[in-house]
Amino acid sequence: MIIFDTIKTYSEFFKNKTLHPLINYVDLNKSDVIPRHKARIDFYAIITKETLCGEFRYGNKSYDYSDGSMIFIGPNQIVGSEPEGEIHQPYGKALVFHPDLIKGTNLGKLIHEYTFFSYELHESLHLSDREREIVDHCYTNIISEISQNIDKHSKKLIVANLELLLKYCSRFYDRQFITREHVNYGLIEQFEQKINDYLWSEHLTLNGLPNVAYFAQELHLSANYFGDLVKKETGKSALEFIHLKLLEVAKERVLDSTKSISEVSYELGFKYPQHFTRFFKQKVGVSPLEYRGVN
Repeated sequence: MIIFDTIKTYSEFFKNKTLHPLINYVDLNKSDVIPRHKARIDFYAIITKETLCGEFRYGNKSYDYSDGSMIFIGPNQIVGSEPEGEIHQPYGKALVFHPDLIKGTNLGKLIHEYTFFSYELHESLHLSDREREIVDHCYTNIISEISQNIDKHSKKLIVANLELLLKYCSRFYDRQFITREHVNYGLIEQFEQKINDYLWSEHLTLNGLPNVAYFAQELHLSANYFGDLVKKETGKSALEFIHLKLLEVAKERVLDSTKSISEVSYELGFKYPQHFTRFFKQKVGVSPLEYRGVN
């Protein structure tokens, strides 16, 4: 595995000059022919792939846009193209920036809101021609700043343009969720079915309450992408969606007077009956015992 721990090591690996120690725009096309490999990247990377330059191949995933794709990689993630060891010519462009660049800035405080840095490679952002123009304009402004002598204004201007780029990317992802609605609707249906299967099976009693990460994995999505998708499609968080389905099951089982509330709580995956009582009262407005009494 190759470890890229600084902006300089990454830039030099792909035969690019390091314009700034904490941020650089790297033309991957300048690289020598190299074997496909795994790498750990200790900083943020935004990689733009032009599909016209060759096959965009990461695993067996395919893409439904031909204009290009953007991949977002957060610090300390391990990435790699397949098949490993195959000789290939890298292509595309990469904007890489170190966490130290945004430390103490507004962007540094809000960077966690850009959840796409934790998306999987196959959840990349597919750009239209117009969106690509906007992205390229943001890149041009950043390159202009890092190419000149550093002064007291440099950091603020670089970070401001970087933040603008990320805001546009958030907008474009929102658009992508909408334009791929037919695909997303199928995923929401699958999500709902998997929740029902889980809640009405032995899994609930044996394994406890399911979390968002479990269903994301079942649907072969990253937890962040999955959470954002559910929120966009349903207006509710994935956890809220799970809780609504759990509540439907809970109401039905609470009405079974042959079982105590404690027995029901354990069947529903709660470790402690008081936790179930608190959950039920928060959602319904009355305790499970009160609900049983009025129904």
